[in-house]
Amino acid sequence: LLAIETSNAQSFTVDGSEIGIDLAFSASTNGGNVGLGLKYGFNIGEYLIVGPSVRYERLWWKNNYLGYEGGYNIWGGGAFIHARFFNALFIGTEFEMLKTPYPKTGPFGGAAYNGSWAPTLLVGGGFSMEFNEAVRINAGIMYDVINAPNSPFQSSYMTKTTSTGASKVVPVFYRLAFFFPIGRE
Repeated sequence: LLAIETSNAQSFTVDGSEIGIDLAFSASTNGGNVGLGLKYGFNIGEYLIVGPSVRYERLWWKNNYLGYEGGYNIWGGGAFIHARFFNALFIGTEFEMLKTPYPKTGPFGGAAYNGSWAPTLLVGGGFSMEFNEAVRINAGIMYDVINAPNSPFQSSYMTKTTSTGASKVVPVFYRLAFFFPIGRE
């Protein structure tokens, strides 16, 4: 156990750790993606988990009409903090810097593909439940506060139809993650 004392006499105890995994997958005749996000979290007290994260995604596309096809890799790292309540709910924040081939102006405009870093700041929450002290499932909705124009998550964002019938992209998406406890007393 690691105890951290703060200046106002509060203490936080690290009580074990967890490995978290979130998976991404989509596929169609026009392309798709497969990805893996890994988190190493320190349990601080009964409700908080914090730690670093890394992400890797492989995306590919195929334009059957024009005959173009290709793919690229996205990778990066960051940090996260989640609070869990009543073995039923979680709220959290996740920050990642992801290396993407998209230019800073976005995936469909501007300069040639010169690669850049895309910051993402996700806030959200949802369902969180531990099963037999062996696995915890988080299923929630995340909102990308930064919504960078070169964010690789944009293909996962929800769309909303406006009153004029046009589609508007909303930087919200679903996230399913599995956490496995290690070293818990």
